[in-house]
Amino acid sequence: MAYVDTSVLVACYCPETHSDMAERAVNRSGPPTISPLTEVEFRSALAIKVRAAEMESDAARRVAACFRTHCEEGAYRFVPIEGGEYALAGGWLDGFSTPLRTVDALHLAAAFSNGLSILTADRALARSAKTVGVKCRLVF
Repeated sequence: MAYVDTSVLVACYCPETHSDMAERAVNRSGPPTISPLTEVEFRSALAIKVRAAEMESDAARRVAACFRTHCEEGAYRFVPIEGGEYALAGGWLDGFSTPLRTVDALHLAAAFSNGLSILTADRALARSAKTVGVKCRLVF
């Protein structure tokens, strides 16, 4: 099983160069796992696409509604991000040894705490995962 990073989910829902690879990777990951943080970050990614004129508002709303429906219908397994994950992420950030940002540190902590590898399209996140000991699969 794998914790699916938002970078991969966005490629699954929005036409991108590597969308097919992202979909195959998620389908092979076992029950794809995300957290409530992923839902928020997914919406943020859509908003960025709209502001950058890469996607029309109506299309972004349809994608968001589709993703929300999939979440509600159980297409994803959810894991929480609680105090232990915040402490773990903070400890990694205290090490000053990775380019981790807050959200990515929390995603890695959620994966680590639940014994999951992380599936990502973000090379910096993949390098950081290796540094902190989280199994990772770089999709593209």
